[in-house]
Amino acid sequence: MFLTQEIIRKKRDGGALTAEEIQFFVRGIPNGSVTEGQIAALAMAVYFNDMNMDERVAFTLAMRDSGQVMEWKSLNLPGPVVDKHSTGGVGDVVSLMLGPMIAACGGFVPMISGRGLGHTGGTLDKFDSIPGYCTVPDPELFRKVVREVGVAIIGQTAQLAPADKRFYSIRDTTATVESVAMITGSILSKKLAAGLDALVMDVKVGSGAFMPTYEKSVELAESIVAVGNGAGTRTSALLTEMNESLGPVAGNALEVRLAMDYLTGRSRPARLHEVTMALCAEMLILGGLAQNEADARAKLQADLDSGEAAERFSRMVAQLGGPADLVDNPDKYLEQAPIVLPVPALEAGYATATDCRGLGLAVVSLGGGRRRPEDAIDFAVGLTGLAELGDAIAVGQPLAMVHARTEAAAQQAVREVQAAYRIGAEKPAANPIIYRTIRPSKG
Repeated sequence: MFLTQEIIRKKRDGGALTAEEIQFFVRGIPNGSVTEGQIAALAMAVYFNDMNMDERVAFTLAMRDSGQVMEWKSLNLPGPVVDKHSTGGVGDVVSLMLGPMIAACGGFVPMISGRGLGHTGGTLDKFDSIPGYCTVPDPELFRKVVREVGVAIIGQTAQLAPADKRFYSIRDTTATVESVAMITGSILSKKLAAGLDALVMDVKVGSGAFMPTYEKSVELAESIVAVGNGAGTRTSALLTEMNESLGPVAGNALEVRLAMDYLTGRSRPARLHEVTMALCAEMLILGGLAQNEADARAKLQADLDSGEAAERFSRMVAQLGGPADLVDNPDKYLEQAPIVLPVPALEAGYATATDCRGLGLAVVSLGGGRRRPEDAIDFAVGLTGLAELGDAIAVGQPLAMVHARTEAAAQQAVREVQAAYRIGAEKPAANPIIYRTIRPSKG
């Protein structure tokens, strides 16, 4: 029999908790037998004294097991169950293409996504902009779509990792969010509850990233890879660049259009393509669907070229209640903003830097994101045609197009986008798009 306060005391004094102690504590989180004060105290003790890898694995598994863990074995799927998770960014529409592309290559992707908060957009909000698309299907429909289409992108259900929900909200209000150990457990417990064989993590680096420095991003990526593998799921991580919007578009319905343009080949922006292909290739390799990167990229390109990946996207949308002809007739279904204004550059030179957060917040102030979890979202608004770093800019040339509901909101966003770009006399050196890949150490 454990005493909650003794577990807190042990961690407060710098001790390592046993798997049993961690399980006991985490079991009390969703059922309320551990108080809010006790959760906050443990979070602060972990924040200052950290957790070793064994503790992190035990913590992640206990959080995963606090609710339902999906199982896919009984469906006898002819391929691996795989997923990716991104720490979030601006214009990061990768999931919408990646799921269908992996499905086309023989993987099964039960992607359980979140909503956006702050300057980063949530995958779920993008799907909510599709009329009829059900982001909270019953478990049977979810399993059916994964089995038949190979991919289903839905929202987090209350049954998955309920301990994390309570734990996270307390961390949020007690200034203990920034602990790599607890971030690892929070991300992985939700993903591993989906019953995955393999997971690829996209950890962003740069001004628009969740982690404040490159070193912190590496630390998080290494922790997730070690803990994911320790918890029995093949896991690797890519560190990808987020000093500017990943795609040239930010905003919900606008990003759905971009994803469909990408899948059909109408338009495939280079940086977005590189990150999508790199993450997909890593998933195919981890899932045993490709021998190496060259083999993986060839398969992915073939499924884009044949239209198979776009077809999977269409089928997923239709089976989850959306329009069957969305890809062919986006204007018929996706909301469009009544006001579209260019953002004129105020000086000439090269785009040398962007305040990526600032661009994300411009979308929020247009109504396309949330400041508080209960805020409603305007799916039509956002930014398109964002100038890329290194582009030569003339005075008056558009840095982006603003899609707005009102004239006042449009003018405000024009000023915010102008403020988010730095124009300099010299063309900046290009950042790498993929900084590095972290794979499990061969034990």
